[in-house]
Amino acid sequence: MYHRFMPKKPVADKTSSKPSRAASESSASVVTLSPRGVARLKTGHPWVYRSDIASADGVAPGAMVRVADARGKSLGTALYSSSSQIAIRMIAGFETPVSDLPALVAERIRAAIAYRKPIVADTDAFRVVFSEADFLPGLIVDRYNDVVSVQILTQAMDAEPVRGAIIATLVEELKPEGIFERVDPRIRELEQLPPRESGLLWGKKSSTIVRMNGVEDGRGRPSPHPSESTSDGRSAGVKFHYDAMEGQKTGSFLDQRENYAAAARYAHGKALDVFCYQGGFALHLAAKCSSVTGVDSSRPALEMADRNGELNYPGREIEWIEANAFDLLRDYAGGGRETARHASRKYDTVVLDPPAFAKTKRDLDKARSGYKELNLRALKMLGTGGIFVTCSCSFHLGAAEFMEVVADAARDAHKSLRLLESRGASKDHPLLLNVPETGYLKCFIFYVSD
Repeated sequence: MYHRFMPKKPVADKTSSKPSRAASESSASVVTLSPRGVARLKTGHPWVYRSDIASADGVAPGAMVRVADARGKSLGTALYSSSSQIAIRMIAGFETPVSDLPALVAERIRAAIAYRKPIVADTDAFRVVFSEADFLPGLIVDRYNDVVSVQILTQAMDAEPVRGAIIATLVEELKPEGIFERVDPRIRELEQLPPRESGLLWGKKSSTIVRMNGVEDGRGRPSPHPSESTSDGRSAGVKFHYDAMEGQKTGSFLDQRENYAAAARYAHGKALDVFCYQGGFALHLAAKCSSVTGVDSSRPALEMADRNGELNYPGREIEWIEANAFDLLRDYAGGGRETARHASRKYDTVVLDPPAFAKTKRDLDKARSGYKELNLRALKMLGTGGIFVTCSCSFHLGAAEFMEVVADAARDAHKSLRLLESRGASKDHPLLLNVPETGYLKCFIFYVSD
């Protein structure tokens, strides 16, 4: 016979100064959800849309609120936005009462840093806080050597006490030379936050050189510059200039960091990196390939890519081309006005890393068409033994759908593809199972046969 073990409940310390659950909940405003909103939370997703809010009377913008169903049953604690379509972002369940948001933010930043210690290696450029995936909705933090970049995306995270906790915790834990805020004016407008300029929040430094992944050259040696090392004695790896005042988003695409190294493991021969931005894939491929060409439509990005090339491969010529990727691939694959000049363009390794084509579900049909055209043109330039790396950061186009698009392109190009690796974002961008939006990035590496 089995008996369920029921531990005795500890007697509450009546002299404790810590607020009780009842006290912390009673002091918070209440947001009541519709049945559909309640059902969404029960799936484990932390967002509730404005259309599923039954009542939010008198709730201040950015307030920490108690979330309840129509009967008043508490469902947990959330951050409220008065303007975003995502009105509720949960930060704690019913069993975890929250009374001090700045203290909670500080605690979770420390937890995010601790999470990354065993999984981030051989780099000093990585994501420190990834919003919902680190249970800090609306906060993005990236580290670039001794510079920290911060993005604040919600009303609650923009409150001065919370901002103070973010800065103080990052200074204490990471000891940077500078903390810089990257501002997205469109997001601040959507959140009805006052205008703010990007700039230094703390310290004195906003630019640095970062060390990405070390890769091996064709003879199995760390490259480039195996004799160089950083202050901690490890191999320098592939290095990049980072300037907090320049570039997109928080300044770089750290979600692809591990994919750069993965692509380099297979790369060989003549390589083409399309949508190269500041050279992330191209400079990793250069350690293994006889020649590398990077293509992007942004001249400032290519100028930085060229600087990064000199930093890693002084004296080596890497070709950078300013062009519209669709036009260039059409010409190089033999289907455009430049056919006569470029019909013979063939490559051994091709990388496609375009921006998101489907920012909403309404964009999906157009996005599929765009991805298929790019993949079709790229595959026409690859022969047997070629390596094809193709990426999508469109969340609304799932991995299975993206694979179908690539398969359609391969059939039309009369190519056979064998999947070497199916990858997502680097491990410093964790995928939270109940939040599919955190799994937006797809990176497939194929071996090509005619």
